[in-house]
Amino acid sequence: MIIKEININACNKLLILYFFNINYQQVFNRRWFMKDLSATAKKYLLEIARITIEKKFESILYEPDNIPGELNFNSGCFVTLHDKSGNLRGCIGNFRNDINIVYNVRDMAIQAAFHDPRFQPLKKEELDNVVIEISVLTPMQKVEDIDEIEVGKDGLYVKKGFFSGVLLPQVAVEHGWDRYEFLSYTCMKAGLPYDEWKKGGVEIFKFQAIIFDENEFKN
Repeated sequence: MIIKEININACNKLLILYFFNINYQQVFNRRWFMKDLSATAKKYLLEIARITIEKKFESILYEPDNIPGELNFNSGCFVTLHDKSGNLRGCIGNFRNDINIVYNVRDMAIQAAFHDPRFQPLKKEELDNVVIEISVLTPMQKVEDIDEIEVGKDGLYVKKGFFSGVLLPQVAVEHGWDRYEFLSYTCMKAGLPYDEWKKGGVEIFKFQAIIFDENEFKN
């Protein structure tokens, strides 16, 4: 297998795991059957993300209201910002299962816009040129057999000692990777050799996501 030289930071999502009030047994093992969200729920979450960023420029923490009943669940998420040319402008997320999805999207919107260490904080004049994408995540499931990984459906999280890395499901599709390349690039994201997953001692987890962005709801 040939590993191409690519900018891993430009094609992946920065993982932040919160180490408080999380039941990791649930995060890694809980069964959770993904169903799609309605257009109304998706639009609501995207609006929450955008309004939150707008209000943050005024030093206001936005408090969501009129939350649809459909969004009465806890879930991890990633919020991704691209400019209108498709360039990554910020992306941060987590796998928390102790916070409602609406508030998690709000908090990750702030992190992606202002605290992604790969970028300068977003400026107010940039916001109109930003497209917001949200990935609502299932809990992770441990991979016992590499053949369980489905490219186009699964995202990957790998861990070995203090090293860990995550790539969302859409990344493998965007780059045309097979499952072996996907694993290799996830290891590289974790700061491990690309073939470390073959050597043992690497824990591999998969997860799924509902992925949507503002382009889906243009008038």
